[in-house]
Amino acid sequence: MKLVYKNVDREGGGDIGLIPEEPEDMWHAYNLISEGDSVRASTVRKVQTESTTGSSSSSRVRTMLTISVENIDFDTQACMLRLKGRNIEENQYVKMGAYHTLDLELNRKFSLRKPEWDSVALERVDMACDPTQSADVAAIIMQDGLAHVCLITSSMTLVRAKIDVSIPRKRKGFVQQHEKGLAKFYDTVIQAILRHINFDVVKCVLVASPGFVRDQFFDYMIQMAIKTDNKVLLENRSKFMLVHSSSGFKHSLQEILQDTGVISKIADTKAAGEVKVLDAFYTTLQCEPAKAFYGKRHVEKASAAQAIETLLITDSLFRCSNVPLRKEYVQLVDSVREAGGDVKIFSSMHLSGEQLEQLTGVAAILRFPMPELDEDSDESDTEE
Repeated sequence: MKLVYKNVDREGGGDIGLIPEEPEDMWHAYNLISEGDSVRASTVRKVQTESTTGSSSSSRVRTMLTISVENIDFDTQACMLRLKGRNIEENQYVKMGAYHTLDLELNRKFSLRKPEWDSVALERVDMACDPTQSADVAAIIMQDGLAHVCLITSSMTLVRAKIDVSIPRKRKGFVQQHEKGLAKFYDTVIQAILRHINFDVVKCVLVASPGFVRDQFFDYMIQMAIKTDNKVLLENRSKFMLVHSSSGFKHSLQEILQDTGVISKIADTKAAGEVKVLDAFYTTLQCEPAKAFYGKRHVEKASAAQAIETLLITDSLFRCSNVPLRKEYVQLVDSVREAGGDVKIFSSMHLSGEQLEQLTGVAAILRFPMPELDEDSDESDTEE
């Protein structure tokens, strides 16, 4: 998703201009647009004109239209988003208040205005527009003197840096020149890794090369990290995976991603991370039931006591048409984060998100046991 402009005032109102560039961006748009928002985009309208002789002809014209959204239809197979609502701005082809549908299209700008942009919606915009927020896997494809640093999201691969350094050949009596050139090349690659890879998000870094280049580079990187006390590289060294590739060019990425060992390692990305958290919740629910709760009422009480260590919540709850209810969920997310808790927003398009929806869509793993929450539910059951 490309961010064109962002006009959000201190009160949280305003509009944001976006261009969807990938089918996946339509999913982000679906999660951003709510009933009552206004969307401005270009659309095709059939217009009938009557000549002086009385004969009529129809033509299709493209026009900019702003509608107040009343209905949102998302086709998951075609990744298409269709919005229906009333026209709220003067237009020469469409009357004020007339119903119209808008189809959001790839590579075509649309503007979204909300009465209030909450923290979850703004976070979704940042995630959609910054591929580093969703890129779970990074890859460094290299050979002597050439390296590509790439980020791999669920739908695209981005080359963030290309490093091309000429390394003098090994010649009798001139070995130092070769080693200096090699060290300069490795240093440049390390700087590119630190600049472009967000280790808070990335779960796996593939280092691929023909021969022993990857092994020599990795050994050099760890030695330099120890020498300079680079905690980022030292703490994340387990995320690096050394694999074979036929060259240091970008097209070698395809063969790397087909490697069975790489596939199993890449499985530990965002979707698999959600499964892990859900498993941890089920395990806690079985072994320590006073530290795991689900349902809005129980989770809100635990949040009020600042007891939540991890909050599990599905993105479908932020798409509800009930605005006050949506605000309550946003406040829950904000309060857990303010208390130092971790928030995992599950995608309802993944199996783990569907499972969480069966548990009311909101659950929590607590820092300490709260058996009184169980007692509360027992009391409410007896009262009923």
